[in-house]
Parts: sequence; structure tokens; C-alpha cells
Amino acid sequence: MNIVADENMPYVEALFGEIGEITRVNGRQLTPEQLIDVDVLLVRSVTKVNAELLSQANKLKFVGSATIGTDHIDLALLEQRNIPFTNAPGCNAAAVGEFAFIAMLELAKRFKQPLKDKVVGIVGAGNTGSALEHCLNAYGMKVLLCDPLLEEQQLSNRSATNISDKNSRQFVSLDTIIEQADIISLHVPITKTGPHKTWYLFDEAKLNQLKPHAWLVNCCRGEVIDNRALIKVKQQRDDLKLVLDVWEGEPNPMPELVPLVEFATPHIAGYSLEGKARGTYMLFEKLCEIFGLEHQKSLLNLLPKFNISQLHITDKVSETQLLTLARLVYNLADDDYLFRNSFLNNHGFDHMRKNHTHRREFSALSLVNTGHCEVDWMFKLGFSGVER
Repeated sequence: MNIVADENMPYVEALFGEIGEITRVNGRQLTPEQLIDVDVLLVRSVTKVNAELLSQANKLKFVGSATIGTDHIDLALLEQRNIPFTNAPGCNAAAVGEFAFIAMLELAKRFKQPLKDKVVGIVGAGNTGSALEHCLNAYGMKVLLCDPLLEEQQLSNRSATNISDKNSRQFVSLDTIIEQADIISLHVPITKTGPHKTWYLFDEAKLNQLKPHAWLVNCCRGEVIDNRALIKVKQQRDDLKLVLDVWEGEPNPMPELVPLVEFATPHIAGYSLEGKARGTYMLFEKLCEIFGLEHQKSLLNLLPKFNISQLHITDKVSETQLLTLARLVYNLADDDYLFRNSFLNNHGFDHMRKNHTHRREFSALSLVNTGHCEVDWMFKLGFSGVER
């Protein structure tokens, strides 16, 4: 079996090596000729899997994308050609949720404002938005959710069953989020049509409606915000604080926007080692299921041990101390510094993504409560550990 895989997809050899011969490729520069006599194609979001790319794919039996979104995949074409496809929904949800939460802790520290006092509006309550909601709830914060598609689905399900669901989620409108939220975090897919399209969801008008001193975090797709309008508004409103992991026109962000952002990174919010491994593993499991292949491989066995085995908690953890713990797992400032000094270099954006191999999730750090203090909320945040 001939397998073509994106060069930046981790653990492919460890998982797929016994199934076939693996060829690594540059996902942005993949050509139709490279798919001749190929059985399996493994991609990320930078590869457009469309009719042009598959024009010479004469043996393709499986396409997998180690991503949550599928806007880079022509699903109708794959169905028409009877080529099985799978993506990896939720693979990096925890990583994105923790990234956004850590960014908020960093902003709170920078501007000397208690994070816990703020209202957070989450736009998009799917896998990544829910992961952030989980972090914020664990920390005891007020959260507003906006997701008209999920809200409609919930109402439809309730109507179909004629039963009131006590555990149903509460949603508000985007206008309510803009009016009430001190922090807005974006977690929607990119859609260009329909009543709930997200392309330029935050245009100049919406950006100007943000509360004074609001924080805006984008970890989904760059074009959810009109970046030109964002530059204009930010130049007029220094009170707005921005965290951008995604950019309109990737891999070439607008250079004039970067200096206006508090924390800037090259679309790596989901790039934890756990998230990367989980994405590749989900494709591997689906391929094995489709082709009836048995395996004994484990996701946990792929991950290296964390460099800190245990951390003892002896007293109540303050917000500043929580940020210190978070930085042990992932220091956002490091990536921000690298990004600002490399994004204008030739292929600098992609080079940084390719070489991003250091980040872990909260679960990598094990906490031991030796002071009999309240740490249950920290375990709910995602840290591993035990009570003593």
C-alpha cells in the first residue's frame, strides 16, 4: 500500500509504517502527479483536496485529514468517487481550549486585571468552544455561549421528543455576546453562505460595537474577522486587546496587523503533542476499521514523558500561580516572540508550524495535593494528579 502523508503530520511512521510505504510531502505544494498509484492520502488543513489535486489519483482508497474542519476537502467529490474519508473532530479540542484560557491568563497578568471577574463570550460551542467552556467553568467564571446552529438543533431535538431537557445548554445571540462579554473567543468553522455564515462575521461594524477594553481571541479561522477592518478599528481603539492565532491570507498575515496584537502565533493553538498524536491516531484507527486491519497500538505509547514528573501543591493556588503552572506546560510568550521575529521570513509562518514540537496539555503535568487545600478545580481544568 502506498501512503502519501503531509511532512508535518507526526507519528505517521509509528502508526502506518507496518501498513505500507510512506512518502512525505509538502502539504501546500502537493501536485496531482504525486498521487499516481497512491492508495492512502493523509493531509492537514493546508492541502486543498479537490478535483484538480485528485485528477491523476488512479488508485486512491482512503483520504484522512488530521483536522477538525473539512472546508479544505471536496466531500461531494470523494463521495462521488466512492473514496472513504475521515477527519479528526475533537482531536485538538483540549489544546485549543487551553490555549485560549492561557492567553486570557496572560492578558490578565499583563494588564493587572483579575480574569475571574470577567464575562467570557464563546462564539461557536462545538468541540473547541466546549473545551474552553470546560476550562472557564472549572475556574468558576461566567460564560455566555453563541451558536445558532447548535441552538436550532437542540430546539429541534426537544420538539421531536416533546421532553424538556434539564441539561440543555443555554445560548444567547451574537449581539448579546458583544454587548455583555468582556472577552470574546471565536471557535467557528468558516462558512461563506447561509443565514449563519461566518466569513467576516466580525466586520467593521461588529468590531466597533465591542465593549470598551474588550479582549478578542481568535483560534478558529482568520477570515472570521475582517483583518483590514480590524487594523482600522484597532488603530482607532487602543482599548481593544487582541490575541490572534489565525490570520486572513495565511501563510501571509498582513504585516501591519501583527504589531497591533498582544499575542500572535501561526495557527498553532491546537498544536499540542497530545492533539497532534490524537489526530493521526484517529485517522489510523479509521483506516484499520475500513480495511479490517487489527492492531495493538496505543495513543499513550506515542507520547514522550513530560520533563516534570510531579508538582506538590501545599497551599491555595492564586491566579498568578496558576499562570506559572500553565507556563510550565506551555509558555505562550515564547511562540509570540518567535512569530514576530520570523513571520516575514521566506516560509517563516510554515517553518514555525513545522517545527512546533514542544507544547503539551495540562494533563501532562501531575499535581499532588500535600497541603489538604482545594485543588479539585485544577483537576477539572485538566491537570493530572491525586489527592493525599
